[in-house]
Amino acid sequence: MGFATKKNWKKIIAVTAIVLSLLFLFFLLFNWLFPFRVELNFSQVVKADNGKILHAYLSKDDKWRMKVEPSELTPELKRAFLYKEDQYFYYHPGVNPFAICRALANNIFFARRTSGASTITMQLARLLEPRPRTYASKIVEAIHALQLEWNYSKDDILLFYLSLVPYGGNIEGIKSASVLFLEKSPKLLSTAEIAALTVIPNRPGSLALGKQNDKIMLARNKWLERYASAGLFSSEQIEDALLEPLTAKRHNAPNYAPHFSRRVRRVQKNESNIYTNLNVNIQTQLESLVRQYVESVQRKKISNAAVLVIDNEDSKVVAYAGSADFSNVEDAGQVDGVTAVRSPGSTLKPFLYAMALDEGLITPKLRLLDVETDFGSYSPQNFDRNYSGAITAEKALATSLNVPAVRLLSQVGVKKFVQSLIMADFKTIDKQKGGLGLSLVLGGCGSSLEELCGLYAAFANRGLHKDFSWFPKDSIKKEVQLISPSAAYFLSEVLADVGRPDLPANFESSKHLPRISWKTGTSYGRKDAWSIGFNERYTIGVWLGNFSAKGVRELTGADIATPLLFKIFNVIDYDSEADWFLPSEEMRYRSVCSETGLPLGQYCEDHTMDYYIPLVSPNKKCKHIREVFVSVDERYSYCRSCLPSSGYKELLIPQYPPALITYFQRNLLQYRTVPQHNPDCERIFSGQGPRITSPTEAGKYLIDRADNMELMLYCDVPNDVETIYWYINQRFYRAVAPGERVFFEPRAGKNRVSCVDDKGRKSLVRFDVEFL
Repeated sequence: MGFATKKNWKKIIAVTAIVLSLLFLFFLLFNWLFPFRVELNFSQVVKADNGKILHAYLSKDDKWRMKVEPSELTPELKRAFLYKEDQYFYYHPGVNPFAICRALANNIFFARRTSGASTITMQLARLLEPRPRTYASKIVEAIHALQLEWNYSKDDILLFYLSLVPYGGNIEGIKSASVLFLEKSPKLLSTAEIAALTVIPNRPGSLALGKQNDKIMLARNKWLERYASAGLFSSEQIEDALLEPLTAKRHNAPNYAPHFSRRVRRVQKNESNIYTNLNVNIQTQLESLVRQYVESVQRKKISNAAVLVIDNEDSKVVAYAGSADFSNVEDAGQVDGVTAVRSPGSTLKPFLYAMALDEGLITPKLRLLDVETDFGSYSPQNFDRNYSGAITAEKALATSLNVPAVRLLSQVGVKKFVQSLIMADFKTIDKQKGGLGLSLVLGGCGSSLEELCGLYAAFANRGLHKDFSWFPKDSIKKEVQLISPSAAYFLSEVLADVGRPDLPANFESSKHLPRISWKTGTSYGRKDAWSIGFNERYTIGVWLGNFSAKGVRELTGADIATPLLFKIFNVIDYDSEADWFLPSEEMRYRSVCSETGLPLGQYCEDHTMDYYIPLVSPNKKCKHIREVFVSVDERYSYCRSCLPSSGYKELLIPQYPPALITYFQRNLLQYRTVPQHNPDCERIFSGQGPRITSPTEAGKYLIDRADNMELMLYCDVPNDVETIYWYINQRFYRAVAPGERVFFEPRAGKNRVSCVDDKGRKSLVRFDVEFL
């Protein structure tokens, strides 16, 4: 009989194993055919570099459902929830059979529910698929709980559960409750706050957080005493928690950096928690500064501003203000001024000068012509309509003169300049490249604050342009060497000059302003004011204006944008001890002529020091002063072909470009001229002759016959010319002195104008005339 009993047990065990195996296989098949997955639609949360929430958005089903991250689940919070809801969570497979038996016995013997049988996993299943509270629903929840346990880890299930527990209304999850009612992350909750948030999910309707705090405190304190009995917390923690008041109230969701948050949300649209490099301290200071500053200039009818702050060390975007007030509908506050395409004014000039330095066209002390000039059909003017004649490259950039910049662009080439800007990620210029001309460097194009900040950050990084880093896990995608380190140093020095006309009048009030390099810009029609600055640590770009593109007379980069730039630097980099930029290893210094900026020639008297790039910078010696043979009475000059054997002397006379002589003549400035050449000389002269500046070569003139309008004849000539002979359509017209203006009446159709100086050198232009 004992043998038979033993045999029966073996049979029972075998049958049981078979049944369990079949049930397990059935479960796997069921799970494969009818999977139960967690597919939650969380609220998107944008976080700063320190983990603080910058901005939070409702989920697609209009719930505040913020996903709890593992780092936000503290041991105290975990112990409290597990003790209250499911003490055997880590020991059961999703269903606790002992709890089920206990609940059934209580229901049978006491005819009422005295304890629940639902595990945290079963509660999660119910939260994922709400059902009526019936025995059938419990069976479904148990099956789903088993599936969840099979598909996810215990920690994942607990995080899902804590992200879904109800807190009344459209607020779900402990993170949403702690942020919206206590304005803190779950990992910063006190013991009292943890206890309060554990008691609400079972009764979210009768324990309304923020409205029934006293009632919640009573329930909280009961559970605190249970926690004490169970030894979950120290006696000191419990005592402090029992005395702590509950001050929870409903707050608005965090809404810092709205433009930035909206932007990164589009990039990481599938992420619930978006971690960024934004510095919350700098961001809050920036938003306050921008709002206050715009309020101070609104009386001038300037309604908006945008600012971008870049950390130069790793190209991180650390602060971002797309407008002064995102919620201001009247002034289009939701427009993002960081990405908006506007005219950049003069802000592209530094890049052009840097390219010219690398091309060997300039050095800092090289003199550039600053005179009225026609570039074909384009005649730029300086901002104040004044001209300097000849000015050093560094001063031309520091004072932001227009004519020297356009002249440089004509030498560098529009196409090459455009291609370099495209390499610097100027996307709008890439789209416009087919229609851009010399006005490009004065703002005759479209660009954004973001693109300009990227360019100036390259200046701060020794000419190396890097993609911005928005997120902690970003790797630098692209690096481009736009200009040489020498050119970058040139810009940092020139743009740091505080003796500039665009220095704000109240500069003296910023005694602790860090040493910065900056450039201003004002668009045509005064619709945009720019000021972009950099030092070793930060690059900051500022734009002010109206999103309606309405121009304002007072709107200039120097007077409106630069004061805000200085304020921001003064706040975020106060009394900075950061090192300044150092010269590049390839740079060298040399003595140059003060008059031209070229290496010293034979007759140069005044000289100054200038830095240059060996084998790149211009190396031609200065010939500003030349030796001239003249008669004793200085009435005539001689060349070596007609130089007499005696009765002459040598003079040193400056040799000016024809355009500069025209400038002297127009402004009635004295200059030394070469005496008339010996009339008996039979030599034919070569070299630089006249250059016709009016009419324009290949121009087209539309003239109303009723106006009887005449065209002006004018040319630039060297300072050795006494007489100019004008010819119109191959017929002699008039002989005049240099600088004298002559007018004539053109004919319809094609015209030809030429001039010859008294040395036999000539110039010719052709143009069309159409009468209306």
